[in-house]
Amino acid sequence: MYESVYHGFLLFCMIVIGVLIILCLIRAILGPGLSDRVVAVNMIGTMTIVEIAILALYMRETYLFDVCLIYAMISFLAVVVLTKIYGGAYQERKIKGAAFFEYEEEQEDEEE
Repeated sequence: MYESVYHGFLLFCMIVIGVLIILCLIRAILGPGLSDRVVAVNMIGTMTIVEIAILALYMRETYLFDVCLIYAMISFLAVVVLTKIYGGAYQERKIKGAAFFEYEEEQEDEEE
């Protein structure tokens, strides 16, 4: 009896996390900013790791925990790369914005 309740609870948790992954995917697509999208992708990766761990408990397969560890490393690396790209794009926009404002100030000085 306890085993069926345990499996039912694990199945319920997997369904709830699946719904949350779909909601995070919607946030990643519709997010207002790039940082929101990066956080949503990170959350999807974390919830996928939890989903695989719950599946390992449900199926009683220990090799899936190794898959969790590998997926965690890949997910961490992906978020670091996305953050690096985002930081570079932010710095580039910041430099272009400063150059644009300097150009405007030069134009105003020439007009006077």
